[in-house]
Amino acid sequence: MRTRPLSLVAPALVTALLIGCGGSTPAPTAATGAAAPAEAADGRSMQPEFDAPQDEGRASTAAHKEAEAADAIDPGAAPAEAAPPQAPSVAAAPVAPSPRPAQARRTTAGGAPSPKKAAVQAQTAVARPAPPPATVAVTTPEPQGSESYRDYGVNRVEDPAKDRLSTFAIDVDTASYAISRRKILDGALPPYQAVRAEEFLNYFDYGYASPATGPFAVHLAAAPSPFTAGHHLVRVAVQGKRVPVKERTPVHLVYLVDTSGSMQSPDKIELAKKSLKMLTDTLKPGDTVALCTYAGSVREVLAPTGIESKGKILAAIDDLTAGGSTAMASGIDLAYSLAERTLVKGHVNRVIVLSDGDANVGPTSHDEILKTIKRAKDKGVTLSTVGFGQGNYKDLMMEQLANQGDGNYAYIDSEAQARRVFSEQVGGLLQVIARDVKIQVEFDPSFVKSYRLIGYENRDVADRDFRNDKVDAGEIGAGHSVTAIYDVELKAPALKGEGATPVVVRLRHKAPLGSNTAEETLVKMAPGAIAPAFDAAPADFRFASAVAGFAEVLRHSPHARSWRLADIEKIARAAASSKGDQQEFIGIVRRAGALAGGKTDAVAVTAAN
Repeated sequence: MRTRPLSLVAPALVTALLIGCGGSTPAPTAATGAAAPAEAADGRSMQPEFDAPQDEGRASTAAHKEAEAADAIDPGAAPAEAAPPQAPSVAAAPVAPSPRPAQARRTTAGGAPSPKKAAVQAQTAVARPAPPPATVAVTTPEPQGSESYRDYGVNRVEDPAKDRLSTFAIDVDTASYAISRRKILDGALPPYQAVRAEEFLNYFDYGYASPATGPFAVHLAAAPSPFTAGHHLVRVAVQGKRVPVKERTPVHLVYLVDTSGSMQSPDKIELAKKSLKMLTDTLKPGDTVALCTYAGSVREVLAPTGIESKGKILAAIDDLTAGGSTAMASGIDLAYSLAERTLVKGHVNRVIVLSDGDANVGPTSHDEILKTIKRAKDKGVTLSTVGFGQGNYKDLMMEQLANQGDGNYAYIDSEAQARRVFSEQVGGLLQVIARDVKIQVEFDPSFVKSYRLIGYENRDVADRDFRNDKVDAGEIGAGHSVTAIYDVELKAPALKGEGATPVVVRLRHKAPLGSNTAEETLVKMAPGAIAPAFDAAPADFRFASAVAGFAEVLRHSPHARSWRLADIEKIARAAASSKGDQQEFIGIVRRAGALAGGKTDAVAVTAAN
């Protein structure tokens, strides 16, 4: 028999006693505070051109990076809390427990909502004839309708004569695109804070050639911009080596599943179970799986079990159900405890968190959770996150957990997406080929007038730290590809190809195991890599340009105020391959254009297979 901490049991008992005595619970009271990030569903029309975008002051990551350096989750003061409720009135008959009121959310300049705190409400019981006893184990519904995203801004235009280096950590998360796609398919444009351009770009497989030797191949290309006259787009692409399944390192996984009340819907707990079954089906002899859950309390569902007992693992996944409040910190502690039982140096040891990110109960702050994850990462246990659902989804929490854990962050909105992440592209999740990967792109001021990196605002690394191997960066899995696009102005010598090497790329990484000293690779862009016209550029370059343009428009970039979704759709249509996700993208852009124009009967989109 499982027991619960007294702090969690007592409120439920008080509620039950009130019901049994005929008392009522207070009506939910709206908490005061700053509003959550606006959703497009609130009825406001978003024009494709965005005549009044956010100014570039919102944009500079470099300007506010130092201010946020000590900021793990929530910069700023303590969160606002709901006002104390009024004493409850006497009811004529017993009533069901009311949902907890939504906690006040306060947004700082960085856009990070404060963590929610559990408010303790005073209750008053009034003696009266007792009705039939109520069930004590009543699950209190979790607050709905609040999502959290952080606005990381938009990179500013740089003058290479003053700053010729652009340095950032590689990122292979893809959640932002999947979240935005779901909202568009559901008939609303995503909030601009939810759009991270690099996660749009890295969602797609562009078919880059694999490296002949070593872990990476770097592919550079440039062409006149289809969006801004006189500008060029420069693409920096990194393709990781692909590792056959039979050569994959053994993995030891801990599935940590959020089974709280907020996960109780088919697109959450049921989709999470299907996802885990797909992942389990890809494992091979030598791999192990453990399973634990967190809600009002944590539970070890399955001790570390070899994949030879796959039926036992699948049965444990089948038995998962949702109900209760959320205590994520305790769940993470249990997951790491399980991971330590199978920790093998040289193997992949990873915790995979499946949740909507709504961790609203528990004595541990989000900041302390991140510190716990970092300590485990230093011991060799990484952490990836997989998000589900909407309405109360906490993108910020899920993204930062994965960032701190040196893992990936994905969002699952359908079985097709689950199959993509946990079956078709599972090699990138299970096999690490490089750690702490950084890119430094150098622009020669003799050939480049200005440059701006599209995306990667929250992956910025100080130029001086490029060769500081103590500075943490991202990891790359087998088969992963990373795409970065710059908007640049080239000078005449570069356009004439007069022996110009306008761009030099340096890639720095550590081996997946062993030494903490990084290796460095240098690649120069040849003059012939600059196409004379956009239409003459490779199809993969042109499609990536459309994806970057789409992200820029959706996130209200001040640099995209004249860019039109109809033009982006044309570019995508002309460049897309026959792959389902690229064909789906065309429809997503078309539907977004209809929604931006205020059309309620926006064209339907067929989901990718």
